[in-house]
Amino acid sequence: MICKPDAVERGLVGEIIGRLERRGLRLVRAELRQVDKETAGSHYGEHLGKPFYDSLIAHITRGPVLLMVVEGPEGTWQVVRTMMGATNPAAAAPGTVRGDLALSMTENLIHGSDSAESARREIGLFFP
Repeated sequence: MICKPDAVERGLVGEIIGRLERRGLRLVRAELRQVDKETAGSHYGEHLGKPFYDSLIAHITRGPVLLMVVEGPEGTWQVVRTMMGATNPAAAAPGTVRGDLALSMTENLIHGSDSAESARREIGLFFP
């Protein structure tokens, strides 16, 4: 999971981690880091060539992010995705991170893996 630069800038990292912990998930690794363009390109590689690709790269590299490995029971990635809410905060349900705290599609605070395979790939990318 990643708390994006807007979450760090707005001081919402503690709130986001608290929500994960209250749900019973464990934070097992975390690092505040500036993501470089090469790593961002690898992370968002599936979006290369799409109209929003450049804005994704610009956003994730504009300031520090909190990179996290979150553990829990099998299917934790699904629990995290549900807690995150819809990508568009206007469509995100109340009670989700994005529904309660995010401001726009580009300022949507967090990233979470969309499958167990993606989680393994992203952990390897950010914590080699």
